[in-house]
Amino acid sequence: MPTGKVKWFDSDKGFGFLSQEDGPDVHVRAEALPEGTESLKAGTRVEFGIAQGRKGDQALQVKILDRPASVSRNQRDAKRKKPDEMATIVEDLIRLLDGVGEAYRHGRRPDGKAAKPVASLLRAVADELEA
Repeated sequence: MPTGKVKWFDSDKGFGFLSQEDGPDVHVRAEALPEGTESLKAGTRVEFGIAQGRKGDQALQVKILDRPASVSRNQRDAKRKKPDEMATIVEDLIRLLDGVGEAYRHGRRPDGKAAKPVASLLRAVADELEA
């Protein structure tokens, strides 16, 4: 039986994709998951059968081999920035966004040189907020 890892799985939509160790990605539907399993976490190692479906290869009878290590709350908290550091970062971000907003108010887009660092900072702050 082929083995691989979960590339992604959307439990709301009931499907996702598995990446094979030796082959193309395979579509997986919720019906192929083990009994009592409603979702798969990305990175989970799995074993599965393959059948040819209308839209390509489809996984059958998925068996979970091992789950990716979970990050504990203490590890997550240790990596997070301190509140006073985040306050400074957020204040700097607000100043940068004010400049971007000013450009838009004058009917122009910010130039790419200025926009890229702002976008990177926005992503980093969003990641910190979600942690």
